[in-house]
Amino acid sequence: MSTTTVERQPSDSQPRFPSTKKRLLTGLRPTGKLHLGNYVGTLEKDIELQNDPHYTCFFLVADYHALTTSAERAPEIRQNVRETLLDMLAAGIDPEKSTLYVQSTVGEVTELFLLFTMLVSVTRAQRIPTLKEQIRDLKLETASLGLLSYPVLQAADILMVRGEVVPVGKDQLSHIELTREIARRFNQLYAPIFPEPEGLIGKIAKLPGTDGKPKMSKSLGNVILLSDDPKTVERQVMRMYTDPTRIHATDPGHVRGNPVFVYHDAFNDNKEEVADLKRRYRAGKVGDVEVKRKLAAALNRFLEPIRERRAYYEARPKLVDEIVLAGMHRAGSEARETLRLAREAMGFTHYLAERFGEGAR
Repeated sequence: MSTTTVERQPSDSQPRFPSTKKRLLTGLRPTGKLHLGNYVGTLEKDIELQNDPHYTCFFLVADYHALTTSAERAPEIRQNVRETLLDMLAAGIDPEKSTLYVQSTVGEVTELFLLFTMLVSVTRAQRIPTLKEQIRDLKLETASLGLLSYPVLQAADILMVRGEVVPVGKDQLSHIELTREIARRFNQLYAPIFPEPEGLIGKIAKLPGTDGKPKMSKSLGNVILLSDDPKTVERQVMRMYTDPTRIHATDPGHVRGNPVFVYHDAFNDNKEEVADLKRRYRAGKVGDVEVKRKLAAALNRFLEPIRERRAYYEARPKLVDEIVLAGMHRAGSEARETLRLAREAMGFTHYLAERFGEGAR
C-alpha cells in the first residue's frame, strides 16, 4: 500500500543531522490485542520502513499513555503490554532491524515530558481534536490532567530519540503538529537540539469499523483482531455493514464508502477479484453474501502468517523478554544522550559542573 507524507518546510531552527538515515518512531498504547485498524494506521508503514535502509526505526509500547484514560485499571496494563508486544512481533516488527521497547523502562522520557510541559499552554493542549473524541468514546466525565497532556508526553516519546518521521493514523496528525511546535519552541529558546518530525499516513487513513462507524475501536466492539481465528473472522465479516440503500442483490450498489470494499482494497491480495466484485456490485449482479465470503477468505489469507508468528513468540516468553531488554538498553542510551543535550542547552548542568567539575554532569 502506498503512503503519503504530510509535507512541511523546515524552519530556521530545524537542526541538520549528518546521518543520511531518518529516525522513525511509532508508539502503540497497550489496551490489549491489536486489530486491523492498528495495522493500517501504523504497523503496515512501520514494517515497510524498517526494511528500508534509509530509516532507523524505534517502536514503543506506550504503557504510560494507557494510564491517561484508565488509571484505575493499572494492574491490567502488564498483561496488555505482553499482548501488544506479541502482536507487534507477529505483524512483522523485526527486533534484528529495529528497536522495540516498553515506554516505562526508559525513565528519561518523564523528565523530558516535564520540560516540554513548560513550553505548552493549557489552551493549546485543549485544542487537540482527539481530546473530546476520547472523552466521548470512553464515556469519561472529564479529562484527567494526564489525558490533557497526552500529546506532550507523545512529543517527548518522539523527540527523545530525535524522531524525524512518525507513522500515524490521520486522527493523530494534530499531535504531530504539537510536537513540531514544541521542537521549534525549544530550538528557538535554547539550542537546535530537536528535529521537527513529519507525520506519515497511509493510503487508507482510517479503517472503518465493521459496523460502518468511521473508526475501528475495541471500546465500540467493531473490530477484527490480528489474532482472531478463522471462524471469528468469518463471523465478524458476515455481520459487516454494507450499502444501506441496497435492498436486493439485483439492486445496483455503491462501492465508494462501502466498508466491505474498503477492507477488500486494504487486504485482498487478489486485485482482479476485487475489480470483478466491484463491477458486478455496481451492476447488481452479485450479492453481499458472496462479497463478504470472499473478503473473509482474503482476510484469513492475510492473517494466517501473523497468527503463526504470534504462536511462535507465545511459545517463547524468554525470547520476548530478551527483545524488550535489548530495546530498553538501546532506547535508554538514546534517551540519556538527548536529555544531556537538552539539560546543557537549558543550563541545568552548569551549576554543578562549575562547583564540582565535569564528573557532576
